[in-house]
Amino acid sequence: MVFPMKCYRKNWVKVCLTVGDITEFTGDAIVDPANTLGLMGGGVALAIKMKGGEEIEKEAVAQAPIGIGEAIVTNAYRLKCKKIIHAPTVIQPGGKSSVEYVLKTVEASLGKADQLGLKSIAFPLMGAGTGGLSVEESVTAIIKGIQSYSNRNFEITIYFRSVEDFEKGVKILSKHEFEIASEK
Repeated sequence: MVFPMKCYRKNWVKVCLTVGDITEFTGDAIVDPANTLGLMGGGVALAIKMKGGEEIEKEAVAQAPIGIGEAIVTNAYRLKCKKIIHAPTVIQPGGKSSVEYVLKTVEASLGKADQLGLKSIAFPLMGAGTGGLSVEESVTAIIKGIQSYSNRNFEITIYFRSVEDFEKGVKILSKHEFEIASEK
């Protein structure tokens, strides 16, 4: 099955939206919408741990607590990417997120990526699902966070769970002064 992908550019940053399994990402890093304890028991975090290995969680927990607005990095082990950036969108496992938390998380993740020279980064819908935010709230906060880094040479991919959610993301991104870069 071929999933849709739409790519946009603003200054130096390229943002692509797609539907698929974020654990198959082959770039530099996947962002884990973590909790402050580094535990990976649900949602995207659990999918990362199940495919990448328990070592990812052990490494994250060893660096906890991780504050909202902070990010840590672990190895990706059995995943195809190089690193996992863990940035909390919730305080406690299973807790609720907020647009403010997601904005801080995206900025912290990109700051950590920039510091480590990681250029191709994959984000899931941060704070959605387990965190309770809508697709619209999540995408809007992610885009605002990315705009803070539009002067950096990043290639960012945002993964959606469904074509319906992807289409919502496309509508939101088109309202934020990004130019269409390419369509696949």
